[in-house]
Amino acid sequence: MKLRVSAVQYHLHTISSFEQFSNQVEHYIKTAAEFESNFILFPEFFTTQLLSISNNQGEPLTIQDLPNFTEQYLSLFKNLAMQTKMHIIGGTHILRKGGQLYNVAHLFYPDGRVAEQSKLHLTPTEIKEWKITPGEKLEVFETDKGKIAMLTCYDIEFPEIVRIAKAKGADIIFSPSCTDDRHGFHRVRYTSHARAIENQIYVVTTGTVGSLPTIDFMRANFGQAAVITPNDIPFPPRGIQAEGEMNQDMIITADLDLNLLYQVRESGSVTTWRDRRIDLYPDWLPAKTHST
Repeated sequence: MKLRVSAVQYHLHTISSFEQFSNQVEHYIKTAAEFESNFILFPEFFTTQLLSISNNQGEPLTIQDLPNFTEQYLSLFKNLAMQTKMHIIGGTHILRKGGQLYNVAHLFYPDGRVAEQSKLHLTPTEIKEWKITPGEKLEVFETDKGKIAMLTCYDIEFPEIVRIAKAKGADIIFSPSCTDDRHGFHRVRYTSHARAIENQIYVVTTGTVGSLPTIDFMRANFGQAAVITPNDIPFPPRGIQAEGEMNQDMIITADLDLNLLYQVRESGSVTTWRDRRIDLYPDWLPAKTHST
């Protein structure tokens, strides 16, 4: 099965209304639709741009205010997914559930359904400064283009959770990210390559670019989108199907072939998924999961 994916290097800048946010989002989505993409990925925390909208006293909003935009956010992306017939991974948005804040990735289906995946591993800033609560469950999502998972930024740095996603059938990991310097960016980027090699899967990642000068912890952004493959003969030698220009406002697009994943898992130069030693270290399921 073949499919086309796009990823947005979302440019953060100060805005004064939800309409401005909506217009920027629509621009990227319509661009991906012109490329006939099946999926489009937005970055983590890109909805923090809404916090630059001042309150009635002319003061910037705080992370506690972001869930107030949830209804508008969901309506915008649901409608655009149905209009364009694309699967939209709407980056992450802060939700309030039971009095707690969660950093949640959203999958908007072309038929109007919405699926959620809370971020499972949180950074010190998310915990200490923003008081966000980690998610407790990994989901794998069925689409008409195969099974996918959404693992946000820091999540991709933990090999165990990606192995579980692959064992549950995910062939593509979409990883929305938000990093403020080169160190954070390369942690996410290098581990994305490792996860693609270990599990013989595709990883699609992207990050925020630009700046929100009035929003704490969003003043600096260092980002680049990439479509990452296993490192084997059918794929590009560096394991990069496509990548953007660093820190530029842009969108990248690439074609993926799931059959190539199945081929290298069965008879590649190495077969890392099949060759894992569950007799030496535990797997998430019994040994019968030795399948391609």
